[in-house]
Amino acid sequence: MDLVPYAIPFFLLAIAIELARDAYAKTGYYRTNDAINSLSLGVLSTTSKLVLIDIAGRVYAWVQQDLVIAEWRLEGWLSLVVAFVAYDFCYYWFHRISHERRIFWAAHVAHHQSEEYNLTTALRQTSTGFLLGWLFYLPLFLLGMPADVFVTVASVNLIYQFWVHTRFIKTLGPLEYVLVTPMNHRVHHARNPDYIDRNYGGFFILWDRLFGTYKAEDPRLPIDYGITRGLNSWNPLWANVHVYSDMLSDTLRTPRLRDKLKVWYGRTVFVPPGVQKSPVQPGNHYDPPLGTSLKVYIGVQFFWLIALGLAMTYLAGQLGGWELSLMFAYLLASLVLLGWLMDAAGPRWEWLRLMLSLPLIAILPAPLWVQAALFALVALSAVIYVPISRKEYGLPEGEGAN
Repeated sequence: MDLVPYAIPFFLLAIAIELARDAYAKTGYYRTNDAINSLSLGVLSTTSKLVLIDIAGRVYAWVQQDLVIAEWRLEGWLSLVVAFVAYDFCYYWFHRISHERRIFWAAHVAHHQSEEYNLTTALRQTSTGFLLGWLFYLPLFLLGMPADVFVTVASVNLIYQFWVHTRFIKTLGPLEYVLVTPMNHRVHHARNPDYIDRNYGGFFILWDRLFGTYKAEDPRLPIDYGITRGLNSWNPLWANVHVYSDMLSDTLRTPRLRDKLKVWYGRTVFVPPGVQKSPVQPGNHYDPPLGTSLKVYIGVQFFWLIALGLAMTYLAGQLGGWELSLMFAYLLASLVLLGWLMDAAGPRWEWLRLMLSLPLIAILPAPLWVQAALFALVALSAVIYVPISRKEYGLPEGEGAN
């Protein structure tokens, strides 16, 4: 049983509480653009599963039918506990290889791009993990683990990892020796040379202690969050594909076949001959200036997209394939265009997004009053955006919609 959909409302509530505490304490752990970008990646990761091919499910079904080498005899709580520990062990190696090998890092990098560390970072998930992530859990199915048990323990493991993405909890004493906690997971998200590529555990930090990848947070060494060469964009689609793009470019530019293969299957730090990389810029934070009114406008528009994503998630069983695909395409385009808006790319992208909203609403499988309300929302947004765009971009009268 997948428990994640049931946890989503609690995730959002916890984020609201942490955001309120951040505002009250003036700790500066949240930035509007960074938080929206992280949540955008979370929305795309969740909704993309509704329209993309379920490679893992098909492979696991085939393995269970034809390749099982053992019978899973465990039942009840014992079955869940053993399965959970086994899953967490496989997760450690999946997570570690996802940092050490470039083809796997290409999918996992999305989770590490945020230069902040808060509960929205936990929801910053990839949309391309379905391509290869399933490989690391094949041993569980070869051993006969039932699919429903696997889905249950995998969702519990993922839900647990949510709360450790916070800076408000400093240390948990003896639990630091056994469990993944906010302290040791903060180290995992660091790009400092002394911290990088450490603490891969999902639930148990014991795996890191056992295999030599553990590192404690040093209060004398402040953590610099993010990836070594920053994304420098709020485009969630680019966040998902930029490493794949880099690998393709490097493959074309390096002359030797051996190096072309290492681009994909070598270590993440490998730079092939003939390729120049931009220098690492520690401490760099991407934060294009935006006016307060535009930030508020973007936030309000983003809430509508969150609502659309939630509707897709919870009503997927009542929607047809073409309806889900159309809604996902609109959601993706809208989040990309809002990202460009936060990149200060100009006002025209928002007008494009508002125009794209109209045909979607017209064919949305919803009551007439809901469609009318959404049309009114788009019209109101357009009216509000005219003075905001003029103020933000210094446009003269009559050019707000150009």
